Amino acid sequence: SSVVATTWPPGTECVAKYNFQGTTEQDLPFSKGDVLTIIGVTKDPNWYKAKNTVGREGTIPANYVQKREGVKSGGKLSLMPWFHGKITREQAERLLYPPETGLFLVRESTNYPGDYTLCVSCEGKVEHYRIIYHNGKLSIDEEEYFNNLMQLVEHYTRDADGLCTRLIKPKLVEGTVAAQDEFSRSGWALNRKELKLLQTIGKGEFGDVMVGDYRGTKVAVKCIKHDATAQAFIAEASVMTQLRHNNLVQLLGVILEEKGSLYIVTEYMAKGSLVEYLRSRGRTVLGGDCLLKFSLDVCEAMEYLEANNFVHRDLAARNVLVSEDNIAKVSDFGLTKEASSTQDTAKLPVKWTSPEALREKKFSTKSDVWSYGILLWEIYSFGRVPYPRIPLKEVVPRVEKGYKMDAPDGCPPVMYDIMKQCWTLDPVLRPSFRMLREKLQHIMAKELYL
Repeated sequence: SSVVATTWPPGTECVAKYNFQGTTEQDLPFSKGDVLTIIGVTKDPNWYKAKNTVGREGTIPANYVQKREGVKSGGKLSLMPWFHGKITREQAERLLYPPETGLFLVRESTNYPGDYTLCVSCEGKVEHYRIIYHNGKLSIDEEEYFNNLMQLVEHYTRDADGLCTRLIKPKLVEGTVAAQDEFSRSGWALNRKELKLLQTIGKGEFGDVMVGDYRGTKVAVKCIKHDATAQAFIAEASVMTQLRHNNLVQLLGVILEEKGSLYIVTEYMAKGSLVEYLRSRGRTVLGGDCLLKFSLDVCEAMEYLEANNFVHRDLAARNVLVSEDNIAKVSDFGLTKEASSTQDTAKLPVKWTSPEALREKKFSTKSDVWSYGILLWEIYSFGRVPYPRIPLKEVVPRVEKGYKMDAPDGCPPVMYDIMKQCWTLDPVLRPSFRMLREKLQHIMAKELYL
């Protein structure tokens, strides 16, 4: 066993690599895959004080756990790092040099558009196998059919099945990282055998959202059928590994199956989306204190993103979920990126997006503040769609001329003032989330919302 050179600070999350029974009263037993949080050091540098997810505390051996890290290589993560896209036969042969039996890559077919080619190095020369795309399935020999390239590669990795050799070593696209390796390395890969899928609670174009059970805990699971969409979800999951806040929906881990399905496992939010929650309960059930609490929950999550230089880009009541104990948490990090990156605006929700983001694709924390103002309007109107009675195509021109929505019925003037500050046309003049949180806490303390 190696001595742990660096001490992990309290709060560090670890994942168990092995089972540990414990030998003394002070030890904290755990099973492989358990998540533990370091709470302090012991006299022996090889042992830590830690607690498990149910709050039990004790000492653990450092070499039985791995530190859980945020996945940083977001843009470089690939589900198909061996897929080189449109390259020529000659380029493929150069990439597979020097020859090494079983070294392989997949490219788009040059002769048959829509088909692919599997290129394999074998005893000093490169073989090119045409992958035929037929009725939505892929095949090399027209005997075995596969749903996607991942399944096909997986099959020939296990068994040559008529090829000159089985696939042994993928030739990775330069600069990419195999997603599976990275999630395992950083401690975010979960075990498929321990996940029970119970029932479908939502359907998206990407696949289903299900309720599941992971080692006795109720969880939500996004099940993604593998292809281009899965690649986008990998980026979302890698963002979520870097974020930790009580008002952000927490990622529990990722399962990447060889058979080519991706599961993103998050905490289960029993009361669903905030917009549905507001619509179904309405003003007879929800008092001003409750609406203010939701506003503050979201603001605290956004202040955390602001402090860590993340821009959400898709903040709206539909992307906020409500837990069993009525805590609002921001979710859906599909568009979330480190602050500097730009983005195609085709998919943006016009009514929630700031004028400068729509016009010049300028996203910043200040464009999130604009969206937050719209979200406050949704909260205080009990889930109405913003800009009622204005045709969608007229929203942007009117907003750019300085139009602001009226206060929702019964909305406290202090809250409407905050909405209007969020909708300042010049982003520089909008408040920060930190300032907004301080205002909301003041309103709450002084009960100014009554």
